[in-house]
Amino acid sequence: MPVHVVIKRRFRMNQPDKLVPLLAEMNKRAQRQPGYISTNTLQSREDQDDFMVVSVWETEDDWNAWFNNPERKSIQNDIDSLIGERTFYEVFEPVV
Repeated sequence: MPVHVVIKRRFRMNQPDKLVPLLAEMNKRAQRQPGYISTNTLQSREDQDDFMVVSVWETEDDWNAWFNNPERKSIQNDIDSLIGERTFYEVFEPVV
C-alpha cells in the first residue's frame, strides 16, 4: 500500500534564487529512487510563505531509504540553512 509523506516548510527568506534550484534538484533525485510515485508541491492561500509537499511512495521502506540517503540529507541541510527553519515530515497511509 502506498504511503503519502507530508513535508512542511516555511520559506521566510530573501534568497529564492538559491532555494529554487535546491528544491528542483531534490525533486529530480527523488524521482530516480526505487518506489517513488509522485510529488505535489502546494502553497498556502492564507500564508504564501507556507509550503507543503505531498510525496507518494510505494512503501514506507522506499521512503525511508530516500529519507536516509546521504545525497538527500546534504540537499536538505542546504535548504534548511537557507530558510532558517527545520523541515517537518509525517507519513500517512490511505484508510479506504
